[in-house]
Amino acid sequence: MAKDQPTMFIFRRFCFMILVLSVFASFSLFIWSQFVGFFDFQNQITLQNQNQFIDILSFPSAWNHLSFPSGPPSKLLKIALFVKKWPHKHRAGGLERHALTLHLALAKRGHELHIFTTSLNSSFPSHSIGTLYFHLSKPTSGGYLDHNVAWEQLQSLNSTGIPFDVIHTESVGLTHTRARNLTNLAVTWHGIAYECFHSDIIQELLRTPEEPLAHSLTERGMKVVQEVKFFPDYAHHVATSDHVGDVLKRIYMIPEERVHTILNGVDEENFKPNAAKAKDFMKKFGIPQSKKLVFGMAGRLVKDKGYPLMFEALVQILKENDAFREDVIVLIAGDGPWRDRYKSLGANVLVLGPLEPAQLASFYNAIDIFLNPTLRAQGLDHTLIEAMLSGKPLMATRVASITGSVIVGTEVGYTFSPTVASLKVALYRVWHDGRGVLERKGQLARQRALQLFTATKMVAAYERLFLCISNDGESRDSYCTYQSSSIEMSRSS
Repeated sequence: MAKDQPTMFIFRRFCFMILVLSVFASFSLFIWSQFVGFFDFQNQITLQNQNQFIDILSFPSAWNHLSFPSGPPSKLLKIALFVKKWPHKHRAGGLERHALTLHLALAKRGHELHIFTTSLNSSFPSHSIGTLYFHLSKPTSGGYLDHNVAWEQLQSLNSTGIPFDVIHTESVGLTHTRARNLTNLAVTWHGIAYECFHSDIIQELLRTPEEPLAHSLTERGMKVVQEVKFFPDYAHHVATSDHVGDVLKRIYMIPEERVHTILNGVDEENFKPNAAKAKDFMKKFGIPQSKKLVFGMAGRLVKDKGYPLMFEALVQILKENDAFREDVIVLIAGDGPWRDRYKSLGANVLVLGPLEPAQLASFYNAIDIFLNPTLRAQGLDHTLIEAMLSGKPLMATRVASITGSVIVGTEVGYTFSPTVASLKVALYRVWHDGRGVLERKGQLARQRALQLFTATKMVAAYERLFLCISNDGESRDSYCTYQSSSIEMSRSS
């Protein structure tokens, strides 16, 4: 019996081990079945979400993230545009350039475009597009579009022919009193009073003791109140930056289904990397090949564009750092009151004057980084987008429209606070990083621009919006829904 005890102990131990293994296997099988079930459930949810149709008017992010058919439009629209001024050659601001790029593209796609705008002389630009019509009137004493005359022109066309499917106004090209009760109207905002608060604060902080105290901050508050009151008269609002879209919903209290963010886009065929253009441009303007870095700026050389701030930062750096002075040259494509002061900085700064669009594309190719020291927190600057599409990184003021939509991370560029000290830190950072780092950032900047900021993306988004809100009763069912499986976006993009 004593001999049998070790055998019994071994047998009991063996049985215990079998029991433990069985329990572990059962538990593992249970966990795996739950995991697989959960995974399948998640997949079912994902598949269901992918097959859902959403109301596109309530889409919370920029429509540039969406993918629309690239073929000919299934329906052609008759569209009216109200714009204060139609661009003439290179003398155009962001609003006018937006109007030109968007509406010429829509006309080329076959839509019938009627442009209501101002003209002072007979040298109005011509466009050889058969579906593009201009209705001109003299500007008011303040330089604005005469709303009464333009509205009479539209009413006359409506009464004698096919009524307009859609009415579009660039900012207050059409006054809110005329826009009231028009359900087929969309307004694109290129700057609102609430955005200007940040600009006013910056301007006040940068004001010298010799300059008079500005009252713009208190006046701006009343301007915001006025806008909150009359903005709802416009049926649909297009924000050109993510920040403005958020402000229109939260601060101006416009219903979400009436606010649509469509980021600005520029011609991707004109603005793209081209080494040959860069070489020719540098040769034409005599830019020394010995310089290790070429900085570029573009626009009107005025105070609110930040040129006094950049001037002071460059004066200090060029004075205190001989190596920076040897390595860097700054190219400025533009003109304005600060031109002569920049010329006084000597060989390190070259003021090129205003450039035609084709020359501007070559300018972007010739630089290593594009600088934008703007003090205006309004809209979405086209120059930033043009530089990105040209494969260049950016350095710009840290304002909401830029950091919210364009320079969303250090991968594509640099930002700075609107002070001389912060700007100098950013300039030195770029210099220390060097051309290799800038080239890598430029490649990522171009990738982001191709995803969001092309004219093709912008035009497709507006076309879909116009089809959705047009007077056709069937449009809502046909064009106002969107299959969510086509959404090409991520929070990191």
